[in-house]
Amino acid sequence: MKFIHIADMHFDSPFVNLSEKDILGDLRRLEQRKIFKKIIEYIKENKIEYFFISGDLYEHKYVKQSTIEYINKLFSEIPETKIYIAPGNHDPYIKNSYYNKFNWNKNVKIFRSNIEKEETKDAKIYGYGFNDFYCTDSRIEELEIEKSEKPNILVIHGTIDGASIEEKQYNSMSKKKLEEKGFDYVALGHIHKLDYDTVPNQKIVYPGSTISLGFDELGEHGMIVGNLEGKELQIKFVPLDEEKFTKKEINITKITSKEELIETINELKIKDNEYVEIVLTGNRNFEINKYDILKYIGSNRIIKIKDTTKIGYDLEKISKETTLKGLFVQEMQKNMDKENLNKEEKEIIEKAIEIGFEALE
Repeated sequence: MKFIHIADMHFDSPFVNLSEKDILGDLRRLEQRKIFKKIIEYIKENKIEYFFISGDLYEHKYVKQSTIEYINKLFSEIPETKIYIAPGNHDPYIKNSYYNKFNWNKNVKIFRSNIEKEETKDAKIYGYGFNDFYCTDSRIEELEIEKSEKPNILVIHGTIDGASIEEKQYNSMSKKKLEEKGFDYVALGHIHKLDYDTVPNQKIVYPGSTISLGFDELGEHGMIVGNLEGKELQIKFVPLDEEKFTKKEINITKITSKEELIETINELKIKDNEYVEIVLTGNRNFEINKYDILKYIGSNRIIKIKDTTKIGYDLEKISKETTLKGLFVQEMQKNMDKENLNKEEKEIIEKAIEIGFEALE
């Protein structure tokens, strides 16, 4: 049996953390549609029999009915393919969700919060769906699966071996216990990083997010294509997202002005399919306003600037000067030396020093 496994498409995501450029969110939403259509075309061309979607297909809070209709229309183009959806924490099966109130195609099976099993001519397919935005116990570890000549497959959204309080809120499952169950393939979702070939004969798989949702999701994104012949599993990763999110570092220690920094950024070689975040490092000798700098960047592929620099002035040396700068630094150091200052408060004082220095020039 041939199958495709995806997760975490997040249709109609607002991409609020992606950029300061509004149009990028619109572009990424169009690219979501383009990539999903590419998956459907792949299914048609390769006669894929099963399509597993392991949660967060869409954003419950933001998804439009027109998007749901678009997805369902594409599903109608592959009537011979059985589609299994396990709702996740961003698209739970709740009263007012489209999973509940929309008339999906006949080839679509949506799992609910009671663990369900559906037997086909090729396999026994188990699934579980979130019925809320959190899940602390799906009871999947209590499930006893039947021994069978047919492969046993689990489609589910959640965290493997979640240790933190936050991770445990999203259906944390023990990898060891899942392995002991004897599933021939576990189609996971929730973790946006690809995990499919890290150990020999890996059967518990995260395909990662189908499309990169931002600069915290670097690398390739796409789908898992698999084949189960009896109990023999073969899987491969197929990249789909044509756009690449990349980070480029610039050490500004030797850069002495905003104008020089802008020139340095504009001289970078950026590929046509790259979205770039500039990461500033080193010691700064002038005030940096990243939002102001972005206005003067020539490439619309440079989306964000992240400032990780530290103040470059020798404050101890300047404080000993019998100048206005020296007196100013002495006063600011009194504030800096106060007890219980947090990181943000220290950064505000450093920024005030830089602004003060520019005013005193």
